[in-house]
Amino acid sequence: MMNRREFLGAGALAGGLLAATALNAHAASGGRNKLRVGIIGVGARGQNHLALLLRRDDVELTAICDIEPIWIQRALARIAKAGKPKPKVYGADGDVHAYRQMLAKQKLDAVFIVTPWEWHAPMAIDAMRAKVAVGCEVVAGITLEDHWDVLRTQQATGTPYMLLENVCYRRDVMAVLQMVRAGLFGELEHLQAGYQHDLRGVKLNSGNPDGGIGVEFGPKAWSEARWRTEHSAKRNGDLYPSHGIGPCAMYIDINRGNRFTRLNSFASKARGLNDYILAHGGKDNPNAQVKFALGDLVTTQLACANGETILLQHDTSLPRPYSLGFRVQGTHGLWMDVNQSIYIEGTSKTDDAWEPAQPYLDKHDHPLWKRFADQAVGAGHGGMDFFVVHAFIEALKAGAPMPIDIYDAVTWSAITPLSEQSIRQGFQTVDFPDFTAGQWQQRKPIFAFDDRY
Repeated sequence: MMNRREFLGAGALAGGLLAATALNAHAASGGRNKLRVGIIGVGARGQNHLALLLRRDDVELTAICDIEPIWIQRALARIAKAGKPKPKVYGADGDVHAYRQMLAKQKLDAVFIVTPWEWHAPMAIDAMRAKVAVGCEVVAGITLEDHWDVLRTQQATGTPYMLLENVCYRRDVMAVLQMVRAGLFGELEHLQAGYQHDLRGVKLNSGNPDGGIGVEFGPKAWSEARWRTEHSAKRNGDLYPSHGIGPCAMYIDINRGNRFTRLNSFASKARGLNDYILAHGGKDNPNAQVKFALGDLVTTQLACANGETILLQHDTSLPRPYSLGFRVQGTHGLWMDVNQSIYIEGTSKTDDAWEPAQPYLDKHDHPLWKRFADQAVGAGHGGMDFFVVHAFIEALKAGAPMPIDIYDAVTWSAITPLSEQSIRQGFQTVDFPDFTAGQWQQRKPIFAFDDRY
């Protein structure tokens, strides 16, 4: 009987052949320079993707799906204002599985999945089985088994899948990637990053679509507070790792010459959301009695096959300015984004003193930003949203491998259930699964080596 590793190895080989076939098919059909695209989820984040797709002449927005009438109305208004044809609408009747009708009835080349996290894996699996290429917002799944299921489906169908991790395309992050590849930092040894963002006003609101401070979450709340806060109430781990780990993984060639080997996580006490509820809702508010599971600060450490270490921090329930906390450190120096500074031994003007990073970032500006900076003006998150959407569309049109592929998606996203496991087991170190079944030793880096995508 074939064991799990043999099965995955065989599946990966078959998946590689199927992927090549699917990519060629997409190139043949999608080579017509216009892709038929659908969006599942046109809420707050979905509206960002919608706006970018409406800018493009190589996209025909064929269908949208959402179960919230107000978001459907706003999407249709945006589409009409852009002078584009009205797409077919699914989900207006509140059917949470209406997206399946969209996949079955519309002849789509690609679909954007921009829905609550728990829907990402099943929706991606259904889309890949329908041979519709997937651009999936982070995260890839909830449980570790979700990640294996998404991976197996991609391998079995060969359908292109890209995780839409926009921070990989942040301008300073890409400039630092150029520096890493040029050897400025020497051999990399340690990286730090995280998701450090005060989300109390996102996780808790008034329930009014027009805004307002409040302390509701779940059915009485609006937008992300309807679903995202439930994860903070019930889960304890690094719930949102890819913004930080994505760039770090690209710097040290994870899944392409390197891999994560072990992980452990620690969680602090949970106080931030309760304090916010008390401050804005009072002690008599029912939500003041909720015991949130998510530690206010979750710290995760990863070990890598090539000897590097990585430290991630998840910090979303306390007052703080936004920061992803990047630190890239090698044998010749380091860069840190918090103080926007750099130090390169033998190059920096003063020993043991920081110097501003901006001149280095300007000098090593990535070709993608040099080429597309003007087109990225007005796109979300400082322009990087343009690049991640552009990469998915252009790779699909070209029949090329996805720049952030299925292995990246499941590896980065699996940090969440593994961190939960570590914390649950008393902060123990756990083994990190090899989703590539050994292929990481032969696979070569492909991300952002030119100005195409």
